[in-house]
Amino acid sequence: MTHHWPAWSVFCSGGLRPPHELPPTPPKVGRAVLCPPQSAIRNPQSAIREAQAEVRVPPTLNPPFSSLRRQLPGHSFLLATIRCLRRLLPLLLLLLCGVFQARADSGGAGTINLNIGGAGLNQPVDVDSAIKILAVMTLLTLAPSIILLMTCFTRIVIVLSFVRSALSLQGAPSNQIIIGLSLFLTFFIMAPVWQKIDQEALEPYRAKQITSAEALERAAGPLRTFMLHQTRPKDVELFAGLAKLGPMPADQLPLKVVIPGFIISELRTAFQMGFLLFIPFILIDLVVATVLMSMGMMMMPPMTISLPLKILLFVLVDGWHLVVSSIVQSFAT
Repeated sequence: MTHHWPAWSVFCSGGLRPPHELPPTPPKVGRAVLCPPQSAIRNPQSAIREAQAEVRVPPTLNPPFSSLRRQLPGHSFLLATIRCLRRLLPLLLLLLCGVFQARADSGGAGTINLNIGGAGLNQPVDVDSAIKILAVMTLLTLAPSIILLMTCFTRIVIVLSFVRSALSLQGAPSNQIIIGLSLFLTFFIMAPVWQKIDQEALEPYRAKQITSAEALERAAGPLRTFMLHQTRPKDVELFAGLAKLGPMPADQLPLKVVIPGFIISELRTAFQMGFLLFIPFILIDLVVATVLMSMGMMMMPPMTISLPLKILLFVLVDGWHLVVSSIVQSFAT
């Protein structure tokens, strides 16, 4: 019996091979095989592992900067060193300029002498000007803290912060407004003290009637008097006992005893005023919470009702006027 295979004749005449003799198509790298073998169907986990092993992802030639930073353990230390040097550079330049100016004023005619080794051992070295400039620069960095802690600023800013907390307001008034109001109130309250310091210490020093040491001693007198009027004797006695000082007049107490006693007294007074400010607003919260519980509105936050009532009460009684007047009168001597 004769069978005709047209497809077979085409394969033979055209040089093509039948499908069962074609070589298998190699799997492409990085692509999943769409038709897995029967063994993969029977064991899918092994087939997944083999497919993952066949996928080859070429490594990146240019790794990101974050990975490069992780590979360098000293990178953060280097950046911190550069930032520190950048901040210290203006200070060093000012210090060098001051030293050169002092040398020029002392008769050096602006010349710079660099002695290496023992060439200048027999010549006296003038370092007094450099030490003074360094002391002034250090004092300028500590001046804000000294001004804030030796004046009435501490009490004012704490009381105003308590007012904002009692009203349950997080951002109104803002910190900038509170600090600015505290600074202006500080200038107003401390104006008599500054005037006395200017008359007794600064004017004679500018007229070259007293030395710098005498000017500092005279300027410390009005500040010491102001701080002692606002300091409890108990706090002064605490630090005088810790410093092991004997009995002495109040005007002769050193500032190292007066200043810490004044600070803790200011903190105590500010917290007492803050507690008194909290009492009416706490009563409003209690009343609102009780009313909501009695009405069965337990899911409504009491703050939703009490906050407008607090603001309304504070505005009706002219709260800012009362607070500021109380703060200013608390420093009356």
